Amino acid sequence: MDLKEQLYGTWQLVSATRRFVATGEKSEGFGARPSGYLTYTRDGRMIALLTKDGRPKPSDMSKATDQERVELFNSMIAYAGKFTVDGDKVTHHVDISWNENWTGTHQLRNVRLEGRKLYIRGDAQPSGSDGRQVIAELEWQKLQ
Repeated sequence: MDLKEQLYGTWQLVSATRRFVATGEKSEGFGARPSGYLTYTRDGRMIALLTKDGRPKPSDMSKATDQERVELFNSMIAYAGKFTVDGDKVTHHVDISWNENWTGTHQLRNVRLEGRKLYIRGDAQPSGSDGRQVIAELEWQKLQ
């Protein structure tokens, strides 16, 4: 079965780490228990939503402070678009994103499947928090 066929369906996030290129240091940028889903559909579309554990939970969004809103934005990733597969690489062609800098871009992902586990590694890119070059490494579990 080819990779594209194996990707179809919904995956639940198990872990999300960042490796800093300059030092090799690893961190759990989204905490020890991040949440997230990644779905690939047969019509060639994908959607990803990831959230950090321990996100702020304002009691009333209409009264949320600017800092709470910043924290909510900085503790998630969400985007959708088409996807293509070439060997062990998947490219997400971003149509819509929580971060307008990603909208219209092509996000290359290196993927590896082991049974019902999907491992995704991005290429080095600047961290959204401090600009240092990081490589994101994500582990997903296939849902039924």
